[in-house]
This record gives sequence, C-alpha cells and structure tokens, in this order.
Amino acid sequence: MNPKMQKLILAATLSGAALAVHAETPPPSGVVNITATAAVEVARDLMSVTLGTTREGPDANAVQTALKQALDAALAEARKVAKPGQVDVQTGQFTLQPRYTNKGQASGWQGTAELLVEGRDMAAIAQLTGRISTLTIARVSQGLSRELREKTEGEVAAQAIARFRAKAADYAKAFGYSGYLIREVNVSSTEPPSGPVPMMRMQMKASAEDAALPVEAGKAPVLVSVSGTVQMMK
Repeated sequence: MNPKMQKLILAATLSGAALAVHAETPPPSGVVNITATAAVEVARDLMSVTLGTTREGPDANAVQTALKQALDAALAEARKVAKPGQVDVQTGQFTLQPRYTNKGQASGWQGTAELLVEGRDMAAIAQLTGRISTLTIARVSQGLSRELREKTEGEVAAQAIARFRAKAADYAKAFGYSGYLIREVNVSSTEPPSGPVPMMRMQMKASAEDAALPVEAGKAPVLVSVSGTVQMMK
C-alpha cells in the first residue's frame, strides 16, 4: 500500500471516530439563556469647561505673545480657586499656523489657546468662568466622577445579579426543576453620556463678562446588564 493511500485511510478512521464520539454525546438539555438589567439615575457631580481664544496677525511672534498673555491671565485667575478634585486646572491646545489666501499665498498667522477646568465644585467653576475675561467658553459638559460612577455601578450590578438569579430560579421552577447551576455569565455596564450645556448659555457668558455660567447638571443613567446561561437541575 502506498503512503498516500495510508494517509487517506488514517484520516477516514480518525474522522469516523470523531463522529462516533459526537454521536454518543447528547446535546445539553435544560439550558436556558437569561438576561437581566438594572438602572438608576444619579445627579451628575462633575463639570468640565473648556475656555479658549483665537488671535491672528501678520507677525507670528506677536500672535504667539498675545496668546500667551491671554492664557497666563486666565491661569492666574484659575489658580486662585484651584483645589485637587474640586477645581482642577490645566492648559489645553496651543497652536500657531500660517494663513493663506485663495491663491495659496501666505497672508499672516493664526493661533488658538485653551484652558481646561474640571471638578466637582460646580459653583466655584461657574463663578470662575465669569471672572476670566481673556478667554471665552468653548465647551461645557457635566458627567459622573469616577468615584461616584464606580460606587453606583457596584450598587446597580448587585441589583442586576439578584434579578438574574431570581429569573433563573423562577424558570427552573416553572419547568419542573428543583434548582439550577450557572454555566456562564457576563456583566456589563453602560457608560453614562456627558450632559452638554446649551450653546445659548455660552453666548450669554460672552455678552456678560462678569456673569457666572448658569449651571443645571441634571441626572445621568447608570445601567448594568447581566446575561448568561444556566443549567436547570432535577
């Protein structure tokens, strides 16, 4: 018998053995898929404000200097109230690039500078935005701090798991089984979206230099889902 024929016979034998084993193993019975969810709304406790300015002119150094002066003045005001976790301050984007005409000729320079303010003391941040006169508000959002999000997710996860177990017990009883065993389970949470402040409020700030930013944080949903399969037991 040639080697090629021997390989074909061996492959057929192994395939037949695998089919026999598969045929002897009955498909699992009494297995059910379950999904349970829990959700809660919590008040947003974190506020983030991005302030910025744009300068332009024929000389790059002059534009850069104007941006630095505007940013330095804003930083000096922000540092007066900065407090870790409550009012955190950091510089953001700082760019300087040439401008061109429609014909591709250089016509000057344009630059932008940003200051980022974030923290849980929303009242202090709102007041600060009214005292900074060299930058204007570009973006505002509210969300959940990491500490509050993790604490809330833990509480909601416990609720979702309890509902999963209750469903498993109810299904097992309804089908005439005495109990169940968990085969596999997956727990996932949904990241709550940030709450944007309407643009109208930012326009109001731009037209009233000494006015604090109106703030209404609202609530954010925290949702946890538990899904998996259970083996019902006789």
